[in-house]
Amino acid sequence: MQTTYLGPDQLPALTDAQWERLITFGVAEDVTAGDYLARSGDREYDLVLVDTAEVEVVRDSLWWIGETILGTLGPRTFVGELSLLNGQGAFLSSRVTRDGRIFRVSRASLRRLMSEDDELCDLVLRTLWHRRESLRKGPAALTLKFVGEESSREFHALRRYAERLDLVHTATSSTPAHLALHEIDPQTLPIAYIQGEALTNATPGLVADRLGLSYNGDADEVVDLVVIGGGPAGLAAAIYGASEGLETVLLDAVAPGGQAAATSRIENFLGFPFGVSGSELIGQASLQALKFGVRVYAPCEAVDLQTVNDTLEITLTDGRIIHARSAIVTSGASYRRLPLDRWSDFEGAGIYYAATQLELRHVMESPVVVVGGANSAGQAALFLAAGGCPVRLVVRGGDLRARMSTYLADRLVEDSRIEVVTEASVTALDGGSSLERVCIDRLGEVDARGLFCFIGAEPATTWLGSLERDTAGFLRTGTDIPAASLGSTWARLGREPLPFETSLPRVFAAGDVRRGSMKRVAAAVGEGSSAVASVHRALAGLTV
Repeated sequence: MQTTYLGPDQLPALTDAQWERLITFGVAEDVTAGDYLARSGDREYDLVLVDTAEVEVVRDSLWWIGETILGTLGPRTFVGELSLLNGQGAFLSSRVTRDGRIFRVSRASLRRLMSEDDELCDLVLRTLWHRRESLRKGPAALTLKFVGEESSREFHALRRYAERLDLVHTATSSTPAHLALHEIDPQTLPIAYIQGEALTNATPGLVADRLGLSYNGDADEVVDLVVIGGGPAGLAAAIYGASEGLETVLLDAVAPGGQAAATSRIENFLGFPFGVSGSELIGQASLQALKFGVRVYAPCEAVDLQTVNDTLEITLTDGRIIHARSAIVTSGASYRRLPLDRWSDFEGAGIYYAATQLELRHVMESPVVVVGGANSAGQAALFLAAGGCPVRLVVRGGDLRARMSTYLADRLVEDSRIEVVTEASVTALDGGSSLERVCIDRLGEVDARGLFCFIGAEPATTWLGSLERDTAGFLRTGTDIPAASLGSTWARLGREPLPFETSLPRVFAAGDVRRGSMKRVAAAVGEGSSAVASVHRALAGLTV
């Protein structure tokens, strides 16, 4: 079967000068029809510049479907897509169909190209991104296929992981007939089919390992900067660090985005007068991080941070250790839960901490309850109502405007699709395998296929026992650290903590995890980038 995903955006017209500059980054090679330049599953592969040959891009045969030719690339084109930058293993094959010459550009050379030639960088990056967007909507999406129960939190976690990392994939909700037809044991769900091979009881971590997206640094590798947490503060820190020459690794326990990715609409972010969705903002920031060479690993959770022989050691849940010269903690906060029976039963199966298109698909046109009195709850209520859901917004306080922007509160009150219930609380949950009803003390039991909880979060700092924190667990930084807490290590350094530096030298904090932060997306971006300035000073041995 032959199709094409190569439209005008995927086949940029290169000038003579651009082509001549481009091939200087590659190594020439003569190829013959039938040669494979890369095979699906390869961990190491190159950007291929097609000079005089011809190459076809192929979605290999899967156990339920034959091979698909996605497109053919002739002279003065190049073969590759966005996985060249994020470290993912190849999920497509490239095969020579006409003898000729190519140039292989290794990943290291591609990084050099993107740092040395702005014009070529923009051209290549835009093309790789457009190809990724096109591939997501075509037969290539079958190379990573999830099958699971629609109400399953494990299935939901897989889909959220793939969407946050912008992976080419598809997801299918299982039915008893589907399971019987394919002889699938329901106990093995969810299943991830990777290049047609079934991975049963799949988790984001297992999928990441198979795709080559888990941390795999050398044992003796020492990077300049590790950023722990991939929300707006972490992404900003990683982008600024990498763009200023620091070898940078970004870790996130789930996937880049943090709470911002769960925000349906951000209306007060500089430069977006019509608002921007959290997923769109995070998606562009993640692409920017890849552009500057940030190595992004997720799910990848840090569980310990120590200084050993003047080097920071960040220990991961699987026991692997990352060695670094500096670190910025942007681990954000974990969502608060209501103290109700069966809460854990319904998490991911009716209880959600985000309101995006992914969650909306689970509750489309069904009644839902949103809990919370701040902007995130208000934005979620408007988004869900616009998606066809009758919404009840439950606010514990009596004044909707006490913690919410006035413009947002006014829109909620005026929206006939939303019922605002103040001075109220959710007191009970009910349902079978997924949420069906909730009890609100002022209303009694009401139908609800979704409960969206936006009641705040607690700083994710319990794994940082040695760092100075306030009584709520937020990290103290800079001049906020009591002088009595600074021990002999600081005396030997001959300086005090720099702005955003914690009580452990060369470990910084930014965003929601830091005491005194504004808990706003724009502020988090500013803190992450500002923390990098202090990193440079610390690594250079400068004093305050």
